[in-house]
Amino acid sequence: MSVRVAIAGAGGRMGQALIEATLGEAGLVLAAALDIAGSPALGVDAGDRIGQRTGVIVSSDVDAALAASDVLIDFTRPEGTLAHAARCVARKVALVVGTTGFSAPQKADLAAHARSIAVVFAPNMSVGVNVMVKLVEFATSRLGPDYDVEIVEMHHKHKVDAPSGTALLLGEAAAKAMQSPLAEVATFAREGVTGPRKPGTIGMLAMRGGDVVGEHSVVFAGEGERIEIIHRATSRKNFAGGALRAAKFVAARSAADKPGLYDMTDVLHLH
Repeated sequence: MSVRVAIAGAGGRMGQALIEATLGEAGLVLAAALDIAGSPALGVDAGDRIGQRTGVIVSSDVDAALAASDVLIDFTRPEGTLAHAARCVARKVALVVGTTGFSAPQKADLAAHARSIAVVFAPNMSVGVNVMVKLVEFATSRLGPDYDVEIVEMHHKHKVDAPSGTALLLGEAAAKAMQSPLAEVATFAREGVTGPRKPGTIGMLAMRGGDVVGEHSVVFAGEGERIEIIHRATSRKNFAGGALRAAKFVAARSAADKPGLYDMTDVLHLH
């Protein structure tokens, strides 16, 4: 039996990538497509922009969309995602969240919703990025304090949050290996006479420009050598593919009545 999927933010670039990926994925069926009131995508076939007729019309009626679905995939904004999560709880619909820019209280709200439904939350759904996270944790733990850690990320000029959720995820992996909270060791900006680099810190640099989908580098700089772990996304297909794997995972957890807050480590069995 196929998993029925609803896509939030259907009119955006990520929403379109998710719709296209869902249409081509065995075991999944596109059941609904959502966008905000006033969106030009409303009332249009969800596959119109990719040249496919789906029979699913983009709507702003969240309850109707969830009534027809088993899983909602949401890559929108924190406020919208949390509003959708509350409706998912009411409808007992599982949730996949790729939204970034959550504050600590908003993350706590999402975790509270996950006590009632199965939720996969990951700042980056890319399979490659999530393997990279594990590599960063391993490298940090093995290289030790003699290697300085710097994280550099670049995204398109329309991205509204910085550093990216993925950069923070990579920072958290390095900080975990250092046995320190990221908030205590991260350096998010340097300007003027900053003095020598403080040992045990993690530098974070965010760049914005053009149409860059997403690039992340973690640099380990030691005496006489430098190691770099790099991931470059050239399209949104890799994020969509990971999100669909998450949708299948969370649907299975929902069917087994196993609510909880999961991440891509669970989906990809990277423990």
